[in-house]
Amino acid sequence: MNIRAIARVDKRTKDLAKRIHAHEIAVICHHELDKVAADSLVAAKVKAVINAVPSLSDDYPNLGPVTLLEAGIPILDAVGKDIMDKVTEGDELEIRENVVWHKGKSISQGNLLNLSQVKEHMECSRSKMDRVLSRFIHNTLDYARNEIDFVCGGLSMPEVATEFKDRHTLIVVRGHNYKEDLIAIKSYIDEVKPVLIGVDGGADALIEFGYTPDVIIGDMDSTTDKALCSGAELVVHAYPDGRAPGMERIQELGLTAKVFPAPGTSEDIAMMLAYEKGTQLIVAVGTHSNMLDFLEKGRKGMASTFLVRMKVGDILVDAKGVSQLYKNRLRMKYVGQILLAGLVPLVVVIAIAPPTRELFRLLVLNVRLIFGI
Repeated sequence: MNIRAIARVDKRTKDLAKRIHAHEIAVICHHELDKVAADSLVAAKVKAVINAVPSLSDDYPNLGPVTLLEAGIPILDAVGKDIMDKVTEGDELEIRENVVWHKGKSISQGNLLNLSQVKEHMECSRSKMDRVLSRFIHNTLDYARNEIDFVCGGLSMPEVATEFKDRHTLIVVRGHNYKEDLIAIKSYIDEVKPVLIGVDGGADALIEFGYTPDVIIGDMDSTTDKALCSGAELVVHAYPDGRAPGMERIQELGLTAKVFPAPGTSEDIAMMLAYEKGTQLIVAVGTHSNMLDFLEKGRKGMASTFLVRMKVGDILVDAKGVSQLYKNRLRMKYVGQILLAGLVPLVVVIAIAPPTRELFRLLVLNVRLIFGI
């Protein structure tokens, strides 16, 4: 393999994906590469990925590497963290087999991953899942004991202007297949017009689909300036002690926001806010709800999510994966048969209508006159 291209460098893959151009090389430092990050690089049409650290997990079958390779994007893996200092944004790099070249010099080398190798590694990781699940459950229960107040009245709920009472609420997170799921429920959004909450980058997802979020909740690190300035009500997720690093960015943009100090994830507090404000139904897209989701986020347990879903479960509809129900499209021959069936009664009606009969008789008469019949 020999690839030469401009490099973009960032330790945060989600930030890199926003500015990298098609056919450029992504230089990242992303341990256990997750599918959402890989999807963003595939969407950006990168030419290759150089990862400073191992992309594969030894604990669980993370989907990032296989997603890139199946899209035809090579991965040079575990080249060493020093590459982040050796390469400057905009440098031209060349990958020859498993070696990275810069200005005619070899600067790093790693493991060039291939699809069969990655799938074999994933199978090996999958065989360890019982042990990983046991540890994950224990962590979840331990954290849950400390976070019971999160769902039992111990939260300082911010006062928001958005009206939730007796309305549906759609919460969008940039999780697996969020785009496909949004497409699948578009008619629901257009008809019901729920309160639209974008959790961090989920706000940009809503804007991408032509909607304006009513509320944006999160630590504001993966939301674009365009989304933050869209007119949505802003709620910054703060640490339980009140520290809110995300407020600095809000203030730099000249905006105002409410602060919501709470443990757990931003999607958890989005559900809690909607629930406590009297929403009738919560529809969630792209949310994290299982062990693999949380392991890919670097979390060893899901205490707050477990507790929140216990509390709001009776009004929660998880639309994650709903697009999978629509994967089997109608075959063209079936579409043709349906159209033909619909045309038959139309043709019959036209044929028996008096004006149509007179027109047909006139055409026959003209033909007879022309040919002297």
